[in-house]
Amino acid sequence: QLVESGGGSVQAGGSLRLTCEGSGSFHSTWCMGWFRQAPGKQREGVAGIDRTRIVYADSVKGRFTASMDGSKRIIYLQMNNLKVEDTAMYYCVLDPWPGYAPGALIDPDKWKYWGEGTQVTVS
Repeated sequence: QLVESGGGSVQAGGSLRLTCEGSGSFHSTWCMGWFRQAPGKQREGVAGIDRTRIVYADSVKGRFTASMDGSKRIIYLQMNNLKVEDTAMYYCVLDPWPGYAPGALIDPDKWKYWGEGTQVTVS
C-alpha cells in the first residue's frame, strides 16, 4: 500500500513537499517514484529512484528534488518554484525493478504499484 500526503494549494513560485509511505511485503531495495496527471492529459513521469540514480522529467529539473529512505519505505518530493502547469494529481509508485534504461524510471508502464494520489494546485 502506498499513501501520499502533502498536497495542497499554493501560489506560483511557492513550495510544497510531498511524502509517500509504503507498507506491506516489499523489500527496501525496491524502486520508488512520482508521477502526475493533469485533467485531460496523460500520466507523466516526474521522478524515479532506483538503487543508483534519480531520473527527473525535463519539466521539473532544477525545481523538484526526490529522495527516498528505503529502510523506512518513504519517498519525498520537494517541489520549489512551482508553476501553474505543475497543477496535477501526484501519484507515488513502487516496483521491484522498472528497468535499466533511464526512461524506464519515468515511464508509467514500467511501474506496478500505484498510490491513490494527492492533489497539487498552483495558481
